[in-house]
Amino acid sequence: MKTSISILSALLLSLTIHAADFELLNVSYDPTRELYAEFNKAFAKHYKATAGKKVSIDQSHGGSGKQARAVIDGLEADVVTLALAGDIDVIGQQAGLIAKDWQKRLPNSSAPYTSTIVFVVRKDNPKNIQDWDDLVKPGVNVVTPNPKTSGGARWNYLAAWAYALKKYGSEAKAKDFIAALFKNVPVLDTGARASTTTFAQRGIGDVFLSWENEAWLIQREFPGQTKIITPARFPKLTLVTIDGDFGGWGKAQKKHFDEGGIFDQIYQP
Repeated sequence: MKTSISILSALLLSLTIHAADFELLNVSYDPTRELYAEFNKAFAKHYKATAGKKVSIDQSHGGSGKQARAVIDGLEADVVTLALAGDIDVIGQQAGLIAKDWQKRLPNSSAPYTSTIVFVVRKDNPKNIQDWDDLVKPGVNVVTPNPKTSGGARWNYLAAWAYALKKYGSEAKAKDFIAALFKNVPVLDTGARASTTTFAQRGIGDVFLSWENEAWLIQREFPGQTKIITPARFPKLTLVTIDGDFGGWGKAQKKHFDEGGIFDQIYQP
């Protein structure tokens, strides 16, 4: 089952420039490291040409939820780009740094593009992993980050939940499916990039639940060692949205990921 992923646009928190040369801090989530390494250079060059000023941009990366908490606790970000609308909302609610209607600022709820969850498997796919049901089979080790700290992990979790709910018809059975899936997770890293390292460099796991950009990064850096599987690929796709299927990130967060939520109920390390 394919699910749409909205990656949130950069939201300017505050910026006051008093000198010709200045620094910016972009606090972002794990899989954007390579993107900003290139984008920051292009932005600095463009700004120098158009504004006549030199800008230096520092990067801070980690799990989306962890980064949101760091900003709330005082990390002085100039720009925040996070994986979940809910993490942006929390910064606005708890720190008052972002307007409540930020999603109305730009088209498509201020999301610049969409993507999907894919499976990254070992070369030749020895466990023959093709779809979500294969993830709960005995002997299949699944790599995914911790939904308590990682935005990408919450997308993985909710994609699996939506698949199970549609196929098996009840929340009780969906909960059982998620519990069985996480019993097959040998380690929960705090962020998506850490899970990429666990799977690709440490060689742990049979399948890695990943955003497409992380999957392609693995294939570029470890050529010939992995294969990308898009689960439930059909000519006409039924897309899962957080607003339509889960009532928005606020409801999804409270029900599934807050203390005592469904994830805490089903996951026993």
